[in-house]
Amino acid sequence: MHRRSPFVAAATLGALALTVLPAAATATPAQIATSKTNGVTYLKSLQAADGSYAGSGLSNEWAFSALAAAGTAAVDVTPGGDTSKNARTVYRALLSTSGWPSASPVVTDYERATLNAYAAGIDPARVSASRNLVADAYGYWQTAEPGYFGPSATFNGTVFAALALNGARTPSGAQRTPQALRDAIVTRVRANQHNDGGWNYSKAEGDATQLAAAGDIDMTGAAMAALCVSGVPNTDAAVVRAKAFLKSKLIANSGAFNAAFGVNTDSNGWAVSGLNACGINPQTGDFLTSQGKTPVDFLIAQQFNPGGGFRYLPGDTGPSAYASIDGLRAVAGGGFTSAPPVPVTTGAPQWVGQGSFTSGTAAKLALTVDDGAGGLKVCSVALTPTGPTTTLGAVLDAAASAATPSGCVTSVAPASGTGTVTAVNGKAGSGSNTWKVSIDGSAFATAARGTTVGVGDTIAVRWGA
Repeated sequence: MHRRSPFVAAATLGALALTVLPAAATATPAQIATSKTNGVTYLKSLQAADGSYAGSGLSNEWAFSALAAAGTAAVDVTPGGDTSKNARTVYRALLSTSGWPSASPVVTDYERATLNAYAAGIDPARVSASRNLVADAYGYWQTAEPGYFGPSATFNGTVFAALALNGARTPSGAQRTPQALRDAIVTRVRANQHNDGGWNYSKAEGDATQLAAAGDIDMTGAAMAALCVSGVPNTDAAVVRAKAFLKSKLIANSGAFNAAFGVNTDSNGWAVSGLNACGINPQTGDFLTSQGKTPVDFLIAQQFNPGGGFRYLPGDTGPSAYASIDGLRAVAGGGFTSAPPVPVTTGAPQWVGQGSFTSGTAAKLALTVDDGAGGLKVCSVALTPTGPTTTLGAVLDAAASAATPSGCVTSVAPASGTGTVTAVNGKAGSGSNTWKVSIDGSAFATAARGTTVGVGDTIAVRWGA
C-alpha cells in the first residue's frame, strides 16, 4: 500500500494548480460535487498516452478506486478518446502478464490489485485464464500464525487482505470469502489495536511496548475499514475506540487530523475512507469541530481548482498524484474500493472477467478447508484444467501436491469418482456433520467430487451440520 513520505515528490502537473478553494464549515453537497468533478478531471490527466495508470514499481493504479467512488467508470477513461486504450482494458492486460507484478512479489501487490481491479470493473478472481488475484493473495496465508497474510511483522498485509478479500465481492454482490476466514482475519486485526485505539503498520499483538505505542492516522483508517468490510458493525467496541482515537487527533480550526508526519492529505484521506467504510459521517457529531470544521473541509481546502489536484502538505504549491487519489476517494464518500459505476461508453459492460478455463493453461483457485473444530487451512491451488470447467475432486487432489502454503489437503475420500466426499484430511463425516462446499459465497451444500468448479471460483469446504 502507499505511504505518505515516498510520495511527496509525486508528479505535480503544475499547469493544473490554479486557485485553491477556500475551506468552509461543513462542506456542502455542491462543494463536494464540484470537488468530485474537478478531481476526476485531474485524475484523467494522469493517464499515459498508452492508456495506462499502472506499471512496474510505484504507480497511479489507486486512481481506479477514487474514480469509482466519484462515479466514473475506468472503461470510460481514454487517452484522447481512443476507446481501444481505455484504462480498464489496459490495466487488465497488465495484470494478465506473467511478469506482473515483479520477480519478488509481496502480498500487498495482489491486495492492491484486487481492490483496484474490482473498482475498475474487472472481476479480480477472473482477470484471465491464468490470473486469479484472490488465489494469489490466499497463497500468503501464514500457517504458523493463522489470520495473518504475509509476514506478520508487516501488519498492513493482513489489514489489506481484509479490505481486498472481503471488500471485493463478486460481480453479483456476494461475499466470496467464507465466514471462518473473515473471522480469523478480524481476530488478528483486533489483537493489534493499540491501547490508544489506533493501529500502525507494524505488528503489535503480544508486544506490550508496541501496544502502548502511538497509533497512526493512516493505518487506523485502514484497519477500522478492514473490520467493517468484514462484517463488524460500527457499534463494535474496536470501531468505537478507533473513532475516538481519530476524534482525539482533530485540529479545531481546520478539521484536519494531526498525523505523525504532520497535517497532510494522504493521512486525512485514509482516515475519512475508514469512516466512510464504517458508515460514520465524517462531517457530523464527533467530526464537526468546535470551530465548525470537518475533515472533508480540510480535504477540499487542499484541492486546486479548477485543476482538481490535491496538494500533499498545506504549503505545497502544486498537486500530488497520490494525495489527489486519496483526497478524491475520501471526499467522494469511498472506502478503500468501490463497485464500478455503470459505464457511459456504448456497449461497455459494467464488469469483465474470464468466462471459463482455457484447456492446458495453468490456473489457480482459492481454497479454504475448515475442519469445524477451529482448524482452518487456506491456500492457493495450482492446476492445469483439461476443459472449460473442472471438478471439486480435481481441485482437492491438486491441493494435496500443488498448494501454497502446503498442507491444505493431505487426503480425500473417496480418492476417485464423482461421489460424495466422505473425508478430508482424515476427518470423516459423523451423523449430520458432513463435508459441505460453498462456491463464491453460495449456501453450503453436500460436497461431491463431481461438483463443478469454474474459473476463478472461490471454494470453501467445511465439516459440520
